[in-house]
Amino acid sequence: MKELKDKNTQKKKPKVTMAKAFKTIIWPRRNLVFIGLILIIFNRMAGLVLPWKSKTLLDDVIPSKDMGQLYDLLIFVGLAILVQATTSFLLTRILSVQAQYLISELRAQVQKKVLSLPISFFDNTKSGALVSRIMSDVEGVRNLIGTGLVQMVGGTFTAIVSLIILIYINPWMTLFVLVPVSLFGIVALKAFKYIRPIFRVRGEINAEVKGRLTETLAGVRVIKGFGAEEQEHKIFEKGVNRLFQNVKKSLTATALMTSSSTFLLAGIASTGIMGIGGYYMMQDVDPMTTGDFLFFTLVLGFMIAPIVQMSNIGSQLTEALAGLDRTEELMNMDPEEDVTNRTIHLNGITGDIVFDNVSFSYEKGKEVLHDISFKANSGTVTALVGSSGSGKSTIAGLAATFLNPESGQITIDQQDLSKVNLSSYRRNLGVVLQDEFLFEGTIRENILFPRPDATDEQVQQAVKAAYVNEFTDRFDNGLDTLIGERGVKLSGGQRQRIAIARAILADPKIIILDEATSNLDTESEALIQKSLGELMKGRTTFVIAHRLSTIKKANQILVIESGNIAERGTHDELIEAEGRYFDLYTYQARI
Repeated sequence: MKELKDKNTQKKKPKVTMAKAFKTIIWPRRNLVFIGLILIIFNRMAGLVLPWKSKTLLDDVIPSKDMGQLYDLLIFVGLAILVQATTSFLLTRILSVQAQYLISELRAQVQKKVLSLPISFFDNTKSGALVSRIMSDVEGVRNLIGTGLVQMVGGTFTAIVSLIILIYINPWMTLFVLVPVSLFGIVALKAFKYIRPIFRVRGEINAEVKGRLTETLAGVRVIKGFGAEEQEHKIFEKGVNRLFQNVKKSLTATALMTSSSTFLLAGIASTGIMGIGGYYMMQDVDPMTTGDFLFFTLVLGFMIAPIVQMSNIGSQLTEALAGLDRTEELMNMDPEEDVTNRTIHLNGITGDIVFDNVSFSYEKGKEVLHDISFKANSGTVTALVGSSGSGKSTIAGLAATFLNPESGQITIDQQDLSKVNLSSYRRNLGVVLQDEFLFEGTIRENILFPRPDATDEQVQQAVKAAYVNEFTDRFDNGLDTLIGERGVKLSGGQRQRIAIARAILADPKIIILDEATSNLDTESEALIQKSLGELMKGRTTFVIAHRLSTIKKANQILVIESGNIAERGTHDELIEAEGRYFDLYTYQARI
């Protein structure tokens, strides 16, 4: 995935430690975690009742043939099992629900953060990759606040209590068992250290693969039009194979832990206690009873099981921290809205915009605009014309605050635009792009997007002004017609008219029209020119147009060439000058 090579990505990648995760995620929810710990202590203590009473059954109850004692023992064990079941249910119900709530909360925070980032970030990051970071990277936190962490703490408690009981039963057998357990712990710690970077890379690969898949599905018509299905399949296959190779690495480490637990814990430890236990049971002096041996074996299982379980939970926590690393990296990026510098709030604007020696570059040392200066008075139309790549859209992007000048100054009503609060400025801004984006839903929902609380009368006025009713009246469902993803069920001209109706409903003071009539046929263009004429009255308007016939009435026309203003003036003035504009206009007139 291509990352934006600016100050956001030049920072050192953050690494979320367990201590930091505890401070930011676990500690604020300490009451729930504490309840979980209490529940798991009761759960594990109740679980130790069965091996304890098994010893009593073999050593006391059966030899004495005491039925009353047997009934008491069964009732006690049954109650312990009930406690286990109840606490298990409560653990899942309380902590798992809280974990899912936390995931949804984090997703909302990450999505909000992503939307606060500058346009340049989105120009350099795949949308599918961002979807992965918002939806997938935070999934692992369920193991921090959910049953995972509590089970790890509870497992530690169980292992310690079991160890004390084992020492009480037979210290020498316990000492023997601790050797393979310690070796397994060393192997597990090494494996966790090896796995964490793998999990981080997996998140990045996963984001790349999802990003490409999103692009493939969005561009399926282009793919089919060029017969490139096999080519896209190979690219996707290569991506999922990289993902497989990454997973294979982590599975190797996981398999090492599993085989180590089998060999060291189930193998050496079990074999050792069979031999040592058998030896003690055959001794005439201070022998180990059958009940003692069974009690030791069962309690050993209670000690080993949570250790093995903790190794699995450790892998989950490692994956969670790797996901949080990537989330933290995103959350640390500088937002578009610089609250320390953008302190001017606009309650209302007149709409006078001035560019004063503005230069801009997308890459350091490669300027695309050079000392651009002009004034767009309130209520006037400024047209930007020129060849492709000359810098027209860059000027419009600067006026829309999507970009920031590298040098020079842009002012709105004599206020430095770089110090104006973005939200207060953009409330007065309307944009109609060349490739206008429509949301999946109905025509009405797309028009209402800038003003969801607009009345039906206001919607109808916008619809008529943009001549949207010219085609919606032919639809069975009218404005409530579903348009599909990105408006795929509509023609280009229909989509453009909906976008213009959306801008009309927003009622902005400043309008930027970037090739707003480029997708229209001659008849539609004539209708839209009438509606745009009404829309632009009393508003500061920037028009980018290749079709020069649409800008004859502009108050000023700026001819942009190689990032400079080559010519400026009205249509008649520029025709009379017979310069670059004259050449462009007469060339189009001959076509």
